[in-house]
Amino acid sequence: MERDLRRISADGHSKVAPGEIAIGVVIGRASEYFDFFVFGIACVLVFPSVFFPFAEPLQGTLYAFTIFALAFIARPFGTSLFMAIQRRFGRGFKLTAALFLLGTATAGMAFLPGYGTLGNYAIFLLAVFRILQGVAFGGSWDGLPSLLSLNAPRHRRGWYAMLGQLGAPIGFLVASALFLYLHASLSQQDFLQWGWRYPFFVAFAINVVALFARLRLVVTHEYTRLLEEGQLEPIGTIEMLRGQGYNLFLGAFAALASYALFHIVTVFPLSWIALNDGQAIEGVLWMQVWGAFVGIAATIASGKLADRIGRRNTLGTLAVLIGIFAVVMPWMLDRGPAGQDAFILVGFALLGLSYGQASGTVTANFSRRFRYTGAALTSDLAWLFGAAFAPLVALGLSSRFGLVSVSIYLLSGTACTLLALRINRAIESRY
Repeated sequence: MERDLRRISADGHSKVAPGEIAIGVVIGRASEYFDFFVFGIACVLVFPSVFFPFAEPLQGTLYAFTIFALAFIARPFGTSLFMAIQRRFGRGFKLTAALFLLGTATAGMAFLPGYGTLGNYAIFLLAVFRILQGVAFGGSWDGLPSLLSLNAPRHRRGWYAMLGQLGAPIGFLVASALFLYLHASLSQQDFLQWGWRYPFFVAFAINVVALFARLRLVVTHEYTRLLEEGQLEPIGTIEMLRGQGYNLFLGAFAALASYALFHIVTVFPLSWIALNDGQAIEGVLWMQVWGAFVGIAATIASGKLADRIGRRNTLGTLAVLIGIFAVVMPWMLDRGPAGQDAFILVGFALLGLSYGQASGTVTANFSRRFRYTGAALTSDLAWLFGAAFAPLVALGLSSRFGLVSVSIYLLSGTACTLLALRINRAIESRY
């Protein structure tokens, strides 16, 4: 292990082989995103019938999306709580507790009876489990992306920044494929009665594997020494806000277009097509599986692009392209299955290129001492502001005012990204 992880630089400091850290980053992020996407897909295919049978399909889906947002609200609080736990008990204990909580909350949903058995208590428990997911997701931050960024070669930082984001399309791919198999193999009655529960069981098993993969790095003396030499400390939230709080919000808004697009491409089209009978659910899930492959390829390509033109330029350029995509989005979704499939594939391509560089573009502004906590909270706020309410807002607006309203919503994210990048450039020019 020591031979693989540690490198000694000329000044005597420990160095790390970025490829070793990258493995832990990809595995860890993929397992976490799998948990979240399982819930997001179930919000469309399962929860309206199982937990909100008293409501119309549209209203039931909106209720489910409301619970979906709770995890993103809870996530910053989870980060703050588990940073305190790390300061007291150490990184290994913190990561084990967070991932155990994440897996337990997800598996707990699999055992949860529906509204027909528990009534409103079923909805309450679903919301509690979802909040616990968010708390655990915030606490699962291990600092590996920050460590990867600090140890990556200067001319390949875009490439290594991409690796931390690659887990998202991988997690979505596995979740979509699993739901596709179950939905196509079972009758609708069996799927709603017991079939939908299997992805939640699988999530627990995946988290156990991911836990050991990450602990393999986190508990080693080499990893601890590298974090200490990089001054990557679990700073308290209050101290973080007082020291470099402006960077938190600047970083969150700089990636807003990407995060807003995230659920507009992954969760919203499934709900909109299902409610409008645009095409068969299996067809949409198949296309989203292919879209996930496109997203993986585009995320990888973003690393090459960012190393060529710069991460901020990449994010700004993609924000403009996302704005153009937002303008033509209503036309694509209204063109039947062909247009809807094109929307998913093009959307995933833009998502991969933008999301691949959404993390770390502005968090590099943090001083080393604040980067560990700052990177975690910046990601939390970006998800909260950009993605938490996107499915709820998009479906609610489109059902009342049409798809043009979703275009305006996505354009607002583009405007926020371009403004934040401009402010960041102005701040950097002063120093």
